[in-house]
Amino acid sequence: MARKTSDRKRSSSHLRLILVACAITVLPSAATSAAAQATPGSKASAAKTADSSATTPHLADGHPDMNGVWVPANAGSGGSAIKKDANGNVDVRLFARDGSPTNFNVDNTIRRRADPNKPVYKPEFLQKIKDLDDNEASQDPLFFCKPAGVPRIGAPNQISQTPGQVVFLYQSGNTFRVIPTDGRPHSDNVDQTFMGESVGHWDNDTLVVDVIGFNDISWLEIAGYFHSADLHVIERLRRDGNLLHYQATVEDPNVLAKPWVRTPVNLKISRSPDDALYEDPPCMELDTGHFVTKEHH
Repeated sequence: MARKTSDRKRSSSHLRLILVACAITVLPSAATSAAAQATPGSKASAAKTADSSATTPHLADGHPDMNGVWVPANAGSGGSAIKKDANGNVDVRLFARDGSPTNFNVDNTIRRRADPNKPVYKPEFLQKIKDLDDNEASQDPLFFCKPAGVPRIGAPNQISQTPGQVVFLYQSGNTFRVIPTDGRPHSDNVDQTFMGESVGHWDNDTLVVDVIGFNDISWLEIAGYFHSADLHVIERLRRDGNLLHYQATVEDPNVLAKPWVRTPVNLKISRSPDDALYEDPPCMELDTGHFVTKEHH
């Protein structure tokens, strides 16, 4: 999965960042839009059809089996940008037009900003969003080692499912979420955190995760899309054969003019041992003192 180079300072000599030159950004992150799926008739489209037509496995409790590592559905057979060789060296492949870190960030920004599905804010907050966006390099909390929060972190990279509980794992700062599905409600006094408090339930074969209890530090996405502490997120996950469909609905009546339904994401179950998650090193922000432009990332 692609990631911004300045967010990670690798102290180990075993880590190498390989910048792969491509004509376009061809490796989407886990939060890639479903609209970016391959066109009908292509090999990728045929593979996607085969994945969705496969039998959906179920566990003994009758719920769909969501266990496993999930990778972007259109990322090819390997699925992940993270590769490990026989000596344990890890390559993080960042796809850019000319192989440069700058154009990796530019291409990534263009791809993410091109999605027309954006949150709609109340008019009185438009100037604040513009100011945050113009100064993203110094204002985005993700650039300063803060957790991405929900829903910005996107779909889980791995799911561990047991009766009464699911665990979401992310290749992002060793982040995890433990989500009860045993019918319990939210706590009476919910703490305000970056990831919020999640409780889940099953709606037939769809896992519905209800999340409240956020702080107001994280952003919904790039471009200054902030939120208040009354943010409410509903995530829906459904397994269809070898595919996992993920969608998040965002409600924040304090700042949003209407609920925002994020563009759905399609993931596929990984069959490759190279797609295993690995430990992220501590995040150390060392870049802001060297910024000379307001380049977006």
